[in-house]
Amino acid sequence: MQVMRIRGWAGLVVAGLVLAGWNAQARPAPAFTLTDIAGKAHSLADYKGKYVVLEWTNPECPFVKKHYGSGNMPRLQQTYTAKGVVWLTVNSSAAGKQGNRDAAAWVTWLAEQHAAPTALLLDPDGTAGHAYDAKTTPHLFVINPEGEIIYEGAIDDRPTWKPEDIDGAKNYVSGALDAAMAGKPVEPALTAAYGCSVKY
Repeated sequence: MQVMRIRGWAGLVVAGLVLAGWNAQARPAPAFTLTDIAGKAHSLADYKGKYVVLEWTNPECPFVKKHYGSGNMPRLQQTYTAKGVVWLTVNSSAAGKQGNRDAAAWVTWLAEQHAAPTALLLDPDGTAGHAYDAKTTPHLFVINPEGEIIYEGAIDDRPTWKPEDIDGAKNYVSGALDAAMAGKPVEPALTAAYGCSVKY
C-alpha cells in the first residue's frame, strides 16, 4: 500500500512538472562571444530575455543547400525574427576547410539565398561549435529567454539532402519555438542532427 502511495505521489509530481512546462532536456546554454561578418562582436549574454536560435551552416554542404536553395531556412529565419527571435547562423569551418569563406563571400551568399538571420557568426577555431557539440550542418539549437537550451538537433524529420522531402516534413525548430512561446512543453526536445560533419 505504501509503495502504491509513493508511486501515485511520484506520478502526480511528474504530471505537475509536465503541465508546468518543465523540460528534462533543458540545460544552460554555453556562453560565447563571436564576431559577425561585419566585424561586430555578439555574445549570448547580449540576448538574455529573448529566444535565440543557433544554426550551424556550411554553404557547400548538400543538406544546407537543400534547406537554403528551397527557401526553407530563409523562411524560418524571416518568420521567427519577425516575432522577436534572435537567429544566429554560425560557421565553424576551420581555415582551409570546406565552408570557410571571407566576409565578402558570405555577404554574397546571404544575398543569393535571401537569407535573413540576425547575424552570421564566424567560429573558425571551433570554440563555440565544440562548446555546443555541434556535429553537423545544419545543427540547430533553440535557447529560451532564461538562457537554457530547450531544443537541439535536426531541422526536421526527413534526414535527406533532397529538397522535395521538405514538403510534409515535421519541422522540429518551428515546433519548438511555437510550443515554447505558447508556454507549452517542447516535444521532442532532442533529436539526432543530420547533415555534413562540421569541418573543424
